[in-house]
Amino acid sequence: MSTFEHQTVMLDSAVSQVLHKPNGVYVDGTFGRGGHSRLLLSQLGTEARLYAFDLDPQAVAVGQQLSQEDSRFSIIHASFASLQQSLAALGLHQLDGLLLDLGVSSPQLDDPDRGFSFMKDGPLDMRMNNSAGISAAEWINTVDEQDMVRVFFRYGEEKHSRRIARAIIARRQQLPFTRTLELANCIAQAAPMNKAQGKHPATRCFQAIRIEINQELLAVEQVLDQALAMLAPEGRLVVISFHSLEDRIVKQFMREHSQGKQLPRGLPIQGDPEKGPLELLSKAIKADDQELGVNVRARSAIMRVARRRA
Repeated sequence: MSTFEHQTVMLDSAVSQVLHKPNGVYVDGTFGRGGHSRLLLSQLGTEARLYAFDLDPQAVAVGQQLSQEDSRFSIIHASFASLQQSLAALGLHQLDGLLLDLGVSSPQLDDPDRGFSFMKDGPLDMRMNNSAGISAAEWINTVDEQDMVRVFFRYGEEKHSRRIARAIIARRQQLPFTRTLELANCIAQAAPMNKAQGKHPATRCFQAIRIEINQELLAVEQVLDQALAMLAPEGRLVVISFHSLEDRIVKQFMREHSQGKQLPRGLPIQGDPEKGPLELLSKAIKADDQELGVNVRARSAIMRVARRRA
């Protein structure tokens, strides 16, 4: 198994926010290489239980090793979007805390064989679970122009989406895409880098393709709804997101369910206004300067925290 160093983003702060009941039941929604899970286990009591989810077979293999070392821990090879169903199958219907660390892990980004990054050449894959579903290459070689434009614009916020899509389709008619650098170079030729932004011109499109083939935003929406149903009174919901699309979903969800039912404007209110099932525990939290000094990938992280009202 290939090994790549992974620095868990907002490790201490995320664990301190989610943990409030030492012998409770917790879920780490994206195990990765186990940074959050290991710290949680070090602070949980002997009767606690921690379940982790991950789609990545390599991450699951690491989780299985941890489950052999600590009987309080179990790894589930599935998307966190199956939270309720997967835990119900184990007889669990309430959680004391759910931690979601969204996005791609460093081992996935740094391993060229996974195809998430164009920094090194590799097969054009991008699947979180690289043993199931369609790869990025299959998608980019078959999707029609209209859908490609939609994905680039919606998930990548790419303003040159039409120009890039036309260039990709012209290239694939001559030779299908199979490698990350093939696609990155095609995008760069269609939309040269804006020096003011300082980003490679393929950055937004690669993000968009990854989100699309893994259905990442849909999974976030699904798990948040299930979290609301499963959190026990005082249970914590902690979500770390890495781009504005994810954060917008989390922010709106927490805000909506903390406010309760909204009355029509102008209607006189008698008594205390109704409150929603969630209580916001903080504003958006970002990594501090100390963490940014050792982990540059933390710069885009935003953490939001809510508690289930008693």
